[in-house]
Amino acid sequence: MREAVDAAFGGVLHAADVDYHLALDLGASALSEPAARWPQTSRTVLPASGALLVRLWRAGWQPADLVRAVRRELTPRHARLVVDLVAAESRSYAAAALDPRWAGQLRELEASAWWGEDDLLLPGVAQRERADRFTVATLLLELVRLIGRLPPITLLTPPPGAERSTSSISFVPKTGSEPRMLGRIRALLAKAESTEYPEEAEALTAKAQQLMAQHSIDEALLAASAGGRTEPGACRIGVDNPYEAPKALLLDAVAGANRSRSVWTKDLGFCTVVGFPADLEAVELLYTSLLVQATGAMNSAGTQRGGAGSSRTKSFRQSFLIAYAARIRERLSEATAVATEEALDGLRARGGGSAASALLPVLAAREEAVQESAERMFPNTTAGRSMRASDYEGWTQGRAAADRARLTGHESLPR
Repeated sequence: MREAVDAAFGGVLHAADVDYHLALDLGASALSEPAARWPQTSRTVLPASGALLVRLWRAGWQPADLVRAVRRELTPRHARLVVDLVAAESRSYAAAALDPRWAGQLRELEASAWWGEDDLLLPGVAQRERADRFTVATLLLELVRLIGRLPPITLLTPPPGAERSTSSISFVPKTGSEPRMLGRIRALLAKAESTEYPEEAEALTAKAQQLMAQHSIDEALLAASAGGRTEPGACRIGVDNPYEAPKALLLDAVAGANRSRSVWTKDLGFCTVVGFPADLEAVELLYTSLLVQATGAMNSAGTQRGGAGSSRTKSFRQSFLIAYAARIRERLSEATAVATEEALDGLRARGGGSAASALLPVLAAREEAVQESAERMFPNTTAGRSMRASDYEGWTQGRAAADRARLTGHESLPR
C-alpha cells in the first residue's frame, strides 16, 4: 500500500500542468479502490503527508500559514482536511517541544485527532463531508499538490524538533498566559466592535490604544532595567481579498505607530510584522479591531451607483479603505506621541528623572533593533506603488470613519 500512496503523491507532485488532472484522476482511483483497502489507505497516507508537512515547517511555514494558504487557493473542504493532517503530524511532538505560539495556533485551528484510530481518518472525513472515497482521495491529492509546491518563506522560529538557531526570529506568545493588561485591551476592543454607537466605539478604542502604549513603554523600561539585550520577534498576519492592498496599508499604519515594521507578501496573502512582543500583541489586536470597525462602516454605506446608474461600489470601497488607513496612520502617530509624553511626565512627577531621561533613548534603540531585524529578514524588500483613491465620496467617508475610531485619550473612562 505504501508504494501505491507514494506513486499517487509523486504523480500529482511532479506532473506538468497539462498532465496534472490525469495524474489526479489516476491517483485518486488508485487510493480509493478497492473499498476493502480504504482503512489501510487511511493509515498509510498519514506518514506520507506528515513527511511533506515536516519539510514545509523547515521551509518556514507554520500551521496557521498553511491553513490560510489552503483557504486562499482551494475550498473549505480542503481546509478542514489539512487541519486533520496537521493534527496527525503534531502528535509526534511532546507538548514541551512546541513553541507557545505554535501550540496556540493548533488550539485556534482546533487541530485534534478526532477520528481515533488512523484507519478511521479517511472514512471519517468521507462521512463528515458527505463524500465518496474517490472525492476524498481527490481532496487529499489536491492538498498534496499545493503543499509540495509552496515556496520557502522566512523562518520565524525553529519548527518542533529542530535545534534552536540564531538565524531564526523568536516568536511571541499569542495565547495562554498573558499580562492582565492585554486581557483588558481585548475586552475593550471587543466592546468597540460590538457597539452600535460610534461615539462609544471611539472611546473604547481610544482607551485600548492608551493602554497599549502604556504597556509597551512599561515593557521597554523593564527590559532596559533588567540589562542584557532582548531581540525583536515576528508574526504573520493574514491580509485577504477583497481590497487586500488597502488592508495591508492599514496594517502598516498600525505597525508603524506601535514601533514595528510590516512587510507584505502579496502572493501568499500575509504580512510579516517585526517588533517586540508587547508591540506585536498590540498590532494584532488593534489591526483586527480596526478592520472590523472599518468593514462595518464601509458596508453600511451600501451599494454605490454612478451618474448613469453603473455600479461604483468597488471604487468607493477601495477609496474608503485607503482613506481610512491614511487617517488612522495620522491619528495613531498622534496618539503614540501623546502617550510617550504622558509617560515622561509621569516619570518626572514620581521623581524618576533618570528614568525619564532614559526613556527616549530606550525607545529609539528598540526601533533601531526592529529596523535591523526587518532588514535582515527581508534584504530584498522593495517599496510598493502608491495607491490612489478614485472615488471622492469613498475617500471622505473613509476619513470620517477613521475619525470616529480616533485614538486619543479619554480621561472619563474607568481604568
